Amino acid sequence: MTGHVEIAREASPELVEAFGVLLPQLSSTAKPLDREALTRLVASDTNTVLVARTPEGVVGTLTLVLVPLPSGLRARVEDVVVDSAARGRGVAGLLIEEALRIAREAGARTVDLISRPGRAAANRLYERLGFQPRHSTVYRAPMEA
Repeated sequence: MTGHVEIAREASPELVEAFGVLLPQLSSTAKPLDREALTRLVASDTNTVLVARTPEGVVGTLTLVLVPLPSGLRARVEDVVVDSAARGRGVAGLLIEEALRIAREAGARTVDLISRPGRAAANRLYERLGFQPRHSTVYRAPMEA
């Protein structure tokens, strides 16, 4: 990939626009982020929002969540999305490698991520980057808005 990965430091108009393009490619039910919502996301002490840039602009994002727990600092990779026009060019790999570097430097004991079984290419990438499947059951309690 010709480009780089950086930490989002502010909710610039460019970033708001990029999330407007990327978020629907990740989730059909996610609500669009306005500048205020994106500011909260970027400013959160637990989040590191990474963006992948090419000469065309922002083409991918990933949120690394660092959570101090009684059992030690844990990290989670959330909401990895690469623009459909940029897929297959190594963007997701660069985002994940940077997230792993940041988590390692912060002292995280583990880094988790969840991926649907049907996302075969993504799951191959995660395994190639050192993630191992866990035999666990994920529970979710939906919250009404």
